[in-house]
Amino acid sequence: MVQTVEALLDAATEGVVVDQWRVLQRAGLPSQADHTGATNRPHVTLATAAQMPDALDDALREAAEPLPQDVRLGPLVVLGGRRHVLARLVVATPGLLALHARTAEVVSGCPEPGELLAPGAWTPHVTLARGLTGEQLAGALAALGGAGALGPAADVEAAVVGVRRFDGDARAVRLVAGRDDLTPGGRAPR
Repeated sequence: MVQTVEALLDAATEGVVVDQWRVLQRAGLPSQADHTGATNRPHVTLATAAQMPDALDDALREAAEPLPQDVRLGPLVVLGGRRHVLARLVVATPGLLALHARTAEVVSGCPEPGELLAPGAWTPHVTLARGLTGEQLAGALAALGGAGALGPAADVEAAVVGVRRFDGDARAVRLVAGRDDLTPGGRAPR
């Protein structure tokens, strides 16, 4: 499995993304809403590796400061090859790029780091749906285009408020910096 470092968004922005997940789901299309695991939520992946030792948490906490970081969800973006990923682009502000670079430096010694997440290759985004065929992609674009204020052209002012680690082997998350607006008492240890 894989381990990731993920930027968490403020509650209002998560709500916008989850609403878009639901639009796709109601249209009978692949959607991140279909993944009902407790760890599934809107996020921006900052780094991946095959393994990350727990000892990295202090360095990740330091790398994440200062939080919150203002960002903006931009238009829809299509990633992938034969099967598509539909996502919302996250506008790469100087603060977000610095957070990403510091995070990449912390995990650089870990085995099998994600090449597509390296500084200069990274496309910051929040996933809406994975594994879409061309026909499903067309349907998803139509469904989201008809969602009024949720539509793909509406930019959303947002903030990165926390950084968490996801352990794919244990299917568990741990907040390492900032806050988690959706978990009661969601503050990272100091």
